[in-house]
Amino acid sequence: MSRVDYQLRDGVAWVRLCRPEARNALDDAMNRELAEAWQRVEADGDARVAVLHAEGPSFCAGADLKTLMPRWAEATPATLRANVAEGLGGGLTRGRHRLRKPVVAAVQGHAVGAGFELALACVLRVAAQDACFGVFEIRRGLHPGDGGLVRLLAIAGAGVALELALTGRPVLADEALRLHLVSAVVPGDALLAEAGRLAALIASHPPQAVQSAKETLLELIGRPLDDALRLEAVYGYTSFGDPAALRQGLAAR
Repeated sequence: MSRVDYQLRDGVAWVRLCRPEARNALDDAMNRELAEAWQRVEADGDARVAVLHAEGPSFCAGADLKTLMPRWAEATPATLRANVAEGLGGGLTRGRHRLRKPVVAAVQGHAVGAGFELALACVLRVAAQDACFGVFEIRRGLHPGDGGLVRLLAIAGAGVALELALTGRPVLADEALRLHLVSAVVPGDALLAEAGRLAALIASHPPQAVQSAKETLLELIGRPLDDALRLEAVYGYTSFGDPAALRQGLAAR
């Protein structure tokens, strides 16, 4: 049975995790299917933005502890090094993080451990009122290795990142909103509608500008001020693609 469902509607690719019996824990099969889904998003000219959501009460409870995690205890240095090329979630956390089209996460229930890393890899996160986030890896003697610490630091700052990473405590939806981990908290029955609203708003703008803005922001992280300003100028003044697109954009109301 498929672990990932892909549907395209009105310029939005809806990518759904379909392993509710395991709280959508990431295993090899799900990672492979997610990689295929992101390839479809990238290649599909009609897809301008994606929404990542999940079947069942949890968004993603982390990496599969029965199949995915045990093999790392016996991994060789060569295997560990090869893993650096591609992270979790079909590579969305690392390897396919340069996906040109934005991904919005619609989070209900638990998004913890690797599930938190997957949600953080999306450009925006909308949470249901029952959502729960957390760096739960620390509880098992680990810490995030697939972009979770990098993004938590960039999104919430050093103080919050250190506290959450070292305590492993749960963060409920309202606190996640205060910490800027999510952009909105809504009732569970309104979650997909809110994620769809944000995705439709993104899809309503010229795709070359949206994709350039996403690329530029990723390039700016960690750069010295003068380098960042130069890069923004170069990317910003070329984001329209060609003169005809610029004229069309300037004429739009």
